[in-house]
Amino acid sequence: MNILMVLTSHDKMGDTGHKTGFWLEEFAAPYYVFRDAGADITLASPQGGQPPVDPNSTVPDAQTAATERFNQDSEAKQALANTIPLSRVSAGDFDAIFYPGGHGPLWDLAEDSYSINLIRAFAEQKKPIGAVCHAPAVLRHVTGADGVPLVKGKTVTGFSNSEEAAVQLTDIVPFLVEDMLKDKGGRYERANDWECHVVVDGLLVTGQNPASSDASAAALLKLLASA
Repeated sequence: MNILMVLTSHDKMGDTGHKTGFWLEEFAAPYYVFRDAGADITLASPQGGQPPVDPNSTVPDAQTAATERFNQDSEAKQALANTIPLSRVSAGDFDAIFYPGGHGPLWDLAEDSYSINLIRAFAEQKKPIGAVCHAPAVLRHVTGADGVPLVKGKTVTGFSNSEEAAVQLTDIVPFLVEDMLKDKGGRYERANDWECHVVVDGLLVTGQNPASSDASAAALLKLLASA
């Protein structure tokens, strides 16, 4: 069981001067769900090397059992510091793909041609695709061979407009995940702010927010087990 996890390489929150990146919990929780299930995990990012972690996800209030485990895991830290550039990754080498969130993907992965083509290849090869929180942004430009958006007609979720408003970034992000999914024809679902909510439609798994990270990974594993 080979799972590819793709992280952002983008570290700037628009022109605010603040840093962003991937959200640590949304990487660590799925990473250990996959690893504890016996999966071989490969980490990739647009630029390769160490992806930027959102500093807000490393503060004490944002820590969970998974992030604490990661902080003590030299092997995982070494893997994260040496992600493979997306240009060197092939869908044929993996059984599933998973995108952790954080605001970074809104800027780079949503527009990255390698990522877009990779997701399209996973879909064409009928392999599970997962994304949590802001990471469903990566589906923005993904279409099938017929040009129809991948999410059109599918039930999906992702970071909600009200959650973005709650963190006061509505006017800073390049687009809102909820609005984008609706604009592309997705049937957007959500739970209350910050509650765990995961949607599975066919081979597509989406999670709403950080609280949904481990459940999203577990849903992806369930799809793999039934394949």
